[in-house]
Amino acid sequence: MKKKHRIWIGATLAAIAVAAAAAAWVIQPALAPVQAPSPDDFDSASIARGARVVAQGDCMVCHTAAGGSPYAGGLPLRTPFGTIYTTNITPDPATGIGNWSLPAFTRALRHGVARDGHLLYPAFPYIHYTTMSTADIDDAYAYLMTRTPVVARAPDNELLPPLRFRPFLAGWNLLYLRPGPVADDPAQSREWNRGRYLVDGAGHCASCHSALGPIGGERSPAFSGGHIDGWDAPALTALLQAPKPWTRDQLAVYLRHGWSPEHGAAAGPMAPVTHSLAQVSEADTDAIATYIMSLQKPAAAPTIATRSAMAATSVIAKGDPAAAITRPSTGDGGALATKGAALFAGACASCHGVGAAMMSAGGRPSLAFSTAVSSDRPDNLIQIVLNGVPWAHTGQTTFMPPFSASLTDAQIAAVAAYVRSDIGRRPAWNNVERRTADIRKENQQ
Repeated sequence: MKKKHRIWIGATLAAIAVAAAAAAWVIQPALAPVQAPSPDDFDSASIARGARVVAQGDCMVCHTAAGGSPYAGGLPLRTPFGTIYTTNITPDPATGIGNWSLPAFTRALRHGVARDGHLLYPAFPYIHYTTMSTADIDDAYAYLMTRTPVVARAPDNELLPPLRFRPFLAGWNLLYLRPGPVADDPAQSREWNRGRYLVDGAGHCASCHSALGPIGGERSPAFSGGHIDGWDAPALTALLQAPKPWTRDQLAVYLRHGWSPEHGAAAGPMAPVTHSLAQVSEADTDAIATYIMSLQKPAAAPTIATRSAMAATSVIAKGDPAAAITRPSTGDGGALATKGAALFAGACASCHGVGAAMMSAGGRPSLAFSTAVSSDRPDNLIQIVLNGVPWAHTGQTTFMPPFSASLTDAQIAAVAAYVRSDIGRRPAWNNVERRTADIRKENQQ
């Protein structure tokens, strides 16, 4: 009885401790509003540094709605729990953060608490921003407070009823938030530590490249691949497993320019990330690449499919596409791929075919090396065919028109079967037509 009594007492004390800790998160005081600072209140060097910090964090992408003003919020973020609309982070006092003090701004990034004391939803990645240095947070504040104020109030979030009760977030924070900067690892190089700081902090790469648990927390191990906005975010720990293994220099070029001559172009949610990283220093993108490459699992021995793809690519590169290796016959199989070959010749070969100017003069890699083609799921290839790769800015070197209006779901499935089996030399995906219809519907919503 005494043992059971001690267990009961221990369990009770633990429950009280958890409840007290949760209460500490729920009861957050409001911080006094301040008069919106003047741009002249900030040092120009701090503003310039802040521009780089904000670019590292990709803040404008999430806090800018389609057709909206930069940083004015209103972008819908669709989650398994409903839709969250990003907030206005321009210095407008009424609808933005113009009356936020630096301590209020710091608390939001470090602890996920708004100026008025309400808890922020973790779609705002404060569990990563918390590791940012005080200097970087100060500079980011200086930059955002010198943007043009915009009057724009975000729509109300559309979440499941229980999740509208923000105090529930206190329990989530107990599980996933570890406040404060992380010390450098003395056993690693300065570049590696800088890369880890950017990847785990402002860059919050694990937010997209990690699977999420049932309550939206990032699953362990981190960087093992995720799904966002209808796109697969590939595992950042498997870059050596790609049909053509990545190198550190190739990854650094991809991060800076949005494409790699050996691997192809960034698309979907990754494209604007590379646009932002184009604004940071080469030293920082090199450091990010160094850290990410240190996370890699050992390269596996080439499979038959990989050797087949390499051989086929070598043959096609020499201008002999007729010398094809036997097409894999699993999945949706050969008949569909044969239809896809004719569609590919008409819609795609002018850019992606043998001898096309975009391939020979542009130095584009074979589609056999594309992550979208070698992935276990067809989602990214479907998205690229549907949406293309928009010409987002003048410095971009990659463009692909969308085919959502000109190709049916069945035709896209046929093209995918051909690209996957004849070019990628991999077994065809199953149920691509149905998945295309689902993705098309999701995009429209």
